[in-house]
Amino acid sequence: MTRVLVAPDKFKGSLTADEVARAVVRGLTSEVPDVDVRALPVADGGDGTLAAAVAAGFERVPVTATGPTGTPVDGAYGRRGDTAVVEMADVSGLSRLPGGRLAPLTATSRGTGELISAALADGARRVVVGIGGSACTDGGAGMLQALGARLLDADDREIGPGGEELGRLSRVDLDGLQPVLSRAEVVVACDVDNPLTGPSGAAAVYGPQKGADEDQVGLLDRNLGRLADRVAAATGRDVRNSPGAGAAGGVGFAAMAVLGATLRPGIDLMLDLLDFATHLRDVDLVVVAEGSLDEQTLHGKAPVGVARMAREAGAEVVAVCGRTTLTGEQLRGAGIDAVYALADVEPDPDRSMAHAGELLERVSAELARRHLTPRGRR
Repeated sequence: MTRVLVAPDKFKGSLTADEVARAVVRGLTSEVPDVDVRALPVADGGDGTLAAAVAAGFERVPVTATGPTGTPVDGAYGRRGDTAVVEMADVSGLSRLPGGRLAPLTATSRGTGELISAALADGARRVVVGIGGSACTDGGAGMLQALGARLLDADDREIGPGGEELGRLSRVDLDGLQPVLSRAEVVVACDVDNPLTGPSGAAAVYGPQKGADEDQVGLLDRNLGRLADRVAAATGRDVRNSPGAGAAGGVGFAAMAVLGATLRPGIDLMLDLLDFATHLRDVDLVVVAEGSLDEQTLHGKAPVGVARMAREAGAEVVAVCGRTTLTGEQLRGAGIDAVYALADVEPDPDRSMAHAGELLERVSAELARRHLTPRGRR
């Protein structure tokens, strides 16, 4: 009997990775009731990272933390042994902005630091931080403050939250940084190589997505440079131009410069964390999934990372998606043998998103007919 592993990412704005997995499994079993199928939702370090870790056996540990605008939010981290998984988007993400109102100058990463602090206090000695989907451009200043660093103005007073406040920064004092950080490993899931500042930096490239206009982008870029100067003075090293320093509004910079973090491609890190190779043993068919299979997918997104490992293990790889703009050649180059898109069943994007679950079941049933039945395999 064919053994199937369903390893989807989320359909952003429509279904979580777990909901996608359950819909695909329902579709497969509606056509082949006795199919040997397992589900393992995945993520690439952005939204859904915590959920993927929990689905793989991590314990969800609730934490109340500071949201991007200062309002407390109910967040969590994942724990398994001495390893913790922190998802920045869970507390410092765009989805946590009250009413969806963007706050380009004042949004803070403090809540992410609070999650890391809680995990360390709970005994974690390896902290994996997924930093996609952030709402802030504060250079990781809020995160550092939550971990004991003091960011001081000319009067030795702590500066406030957000990238705008970095313009008042005079000195960075790391004496109060939590000592346990020196004994812990921090690994950041990061899929971009932007430096902290300049035309390819955090403010210029990602600031507009977070609501910054042209003048605010210039202000934030200058302030991030000021932060880098003060951090270099405190640490003796300058990593502002390191690839990934500009990730998540500069959180990548703070993590490397002060926490000693290493940056790894998000999907590679997550697949290692989920012990994905073990789940691939004796699997014949792997079903990957993402809302949109497009050019971005080819640059380190979850379906391609999963497909690469699956092909190395000798499994066939089939994708389900909301839509795809990739050519057959591009898909084959990514290790994907066939694609089943909701758009082929329901071309209206709004209706497709509104009924994504039932449409996924339909295309997954078709997938089963073609790949899991003797007639389909002929």
